[in-house]
Amino acid sequence: MKKGIILKALSGFYYVEDLQTKELIQCRSRGLFRKKKITPLVGDSVHFTVEPDGNGYVMEILNRKNELVRPPIANVDLALVVFSVKEPDFSPKLLDRFLAVIEANQIEPIIVLTKMDLLTSEEQSLIAPIIQYYREIGYQVIETSSKQQFGLDGIKDLIRNQIVVICGQSGVGKSSLLNSMDQTLNIQVNEISKALGRGKHTTRHVELHKLSDGLIADTPGFSSLDLDQLEPNDLSECFVEFYQRSQDCKFRGCLHVNEPRCAVKEAVEVGEILPTRYENYLQFLTEIKSRKPKY
Repeated sequence: MKKGIILKALSGFYYVEDLQTKELIQCRSRGLFRKKKITPLVGDSVHFTVEPDGNGYVMEILNRKNELVRPPIANVDLALVVFSVKEPDFSPKLLDRFLAVIEANQIEPIIVLTKMDLLTSEEQSLIAPIIQYYREIGYQVIETSSKQQFGLDGIKDLIRNQIVVICGQSGVGKSSLLNSMDQTLNIQVNEISKALGRGKHTTRHVELHKLSDGLIADTPGFSSLDLDQLEPNDLSECFVEFYQRSQDCKFRGCLHVNEPRCAVKEAVEVGEILPTRYENYLQFLTEIKSRKPKY
């Protein structure tokens, strides 16, 4: 039995890198997985066998430390949350949604802002306090421009020896970012559809690419993330500055809405928490509460 990692999943085949020989083996999965409703994911560490004809079979999926549903990938160390500051315009609400889902999966998020070269000086002065706020609550924020080639070296250092997922809405420059760091990736990049104001979906499947001694996944662009896995009490733990203050709330399990002596609401009132972050939290909380129960 050999040990490997799934680098690509496509049309029912799993492309597994043999950890010993570094050879890429085309594998199918055992029927047993289908019966148990288990799907091998890109990023999975697996045991596999190779037949005399060179084809392989995934025999066992080793324990996962985490998994994402959308994109379908496992064992992620780091998430590069890529947002453009222009074309399309920066969306704090969508960023907060991404951060909440990533925090819920206990993956470290790094915020990567693209297309910084497109901002006017006035636009830069408007976005600077928002960027500073995310840094103050503990997030690493990397400002980049693929066109002007700045900010990229910092990302290369981060992904060394890591499994990294790169995510964000369509058209923000994820594929351009990867190609500018390593042109051999040759990932297809489309111009933004100006009529729609959003990018076309250029990435067709999830695949781990080797980059800077790490593995990075370029994933299909999408414009929303489900909060299905979160319960109301979980959400505030995914807003890092809320979680830090929640121990000072009067009530354990405080949802930071109508409860008296809430440390989070007090922090919003005195300007320590960004009002838009709190508003986004309330919207997400309403969404989670109105979700139909699963039976």
